[in-house]
Amino acid sequence: MTPRRQLMPFAALSASYFAHIGFFNPYLPLWLQDMGLSLLTISVLTAVQATTRLFAPYAWGAISDRTGERVKLLRIGAGVAFATACLLFWSWGPVGLGLVLLVMFTHTSAMMPMSEAAMAHLVSQNGAFDTKRYGRVRLWGSMGFLVTVFVAGAWFEAFGMKHFPGWTVFSLAAVLLSVWWMPDIKEAAHPVREHVSVMPVLRQKPVQWFFASTFFHVLSHIGIYVFFSLYLDSLGYSKTMIGVLWALSVAVEVVWFFTQSRWLPRLPLTGWLVACSVVMLLRMGLTAVWADVLWVLLLAQTLHAITFATHHTVCIALISHHFPGRLRGRGQALYTVVAYGFPGVIGALLGGLLSERWGLQSVFVASMLTSVVASAAAYKVWRMQHPKRRALG
Repeated sequence: MTPRRQLMPFAALSASYFAHIGFFNPYLPLWLQDMGLSLLTISVLTAVQATTRLFAPYAWGAISDRTGERVKLLRIGAGVAFATACLLFWSWGPVGLGLVLLVMFTHTSAMMPMSEAAMAHLVSQNGAFDTKRYGRVRLWGSMGFLVTVFVAGAWFEAFGMKHFPGWTVFSLAAVLLSVWWMPDIKEAAHPVREHVSVMPVLRQKPVQWFFASTFFHVLSHIGIYVFFSLYLDSLGYSKTMIGVLWALSVAVEVVWFFTQSRWLPRLPLTGWLVACSVVMLLRMGLTAVWADVLWVLLLAQTLHAITFATHHTVCIALISHHFPGRLRGRGQALYTVVAYGFPGVIGALLGGLLSERWGLQSVFVASMLTSVVASAAAYKVWRMQHPKRRALG
């Protein structure tokens, strides 16, 4: 069994990284709005993060696969991101700010794929992905997110959005300390002449439909990631209440990660893919139609345990199965590119256009439609492997 001390640095990195994400992603749109920028400009700037996920994770993942130096690369990325974040204290204008965010996100967007790849190696036994140990580490990320999304909401409500750059620098400093705590583990390097191609895996029909399902599933989630805070603000919710609603979704996520080893075996992993996308359709419908009714919105937020936490664990387990060994880093990177890069860019830009013309509610109506497509693609994956079930965890 993997010693607990080997996983503690990964828990610390997960906690600090998602503590950074916990305030940055929900409140970045509100900071940009506070600067007087239009919805379309806000959507373009928030899309920068997703744009870096189109190239950065795979590039970093390929380098880490070939060198085995995942921890060293994590330290480089965290250091550059921290230094770049210090530039947010200056007024750059939309173009200059976009460039600063581009550099910062290029070095942070690959941190979790590389960390997930290294951790997947530690929590796997005899080729099987251990969902219990993975969940116990990953829940610290949710705890970090939970703390900062709530505290930052109260802070910004009391003192305004002017401290947003300071929060960014402080949180990335914690990330930097975390990666330096990690043991300098070097996996076996794989030189170019021994390079293993991912194409045979990508040609497999179940893998293609899996990526299609994740693409549309996360595209449905973009309405939450980019426009949810703006949507609630337009409905008259305070920043404190916005933080509470975000915190609720992460609280149920923590509970799921802690107990997921009890529930996941009840369905095949591909069956969970279908369930997650169907629940996503319900969540987006509730958010689109009844967001002004607090108890309904609270109910919708609790579904995050299924639409994100369950979906994320299932995807990591399936990626670990389809992309083992030398393919691990690139497999995690491809997942980030396909499931978060392209959907993030398309969702942010399309959501900006929709909200400019038909209002923020239209973003969540569109998310209902993409949830239907995600459910259909996930069902296709399930049918390809049913009734034979693969035990992956």
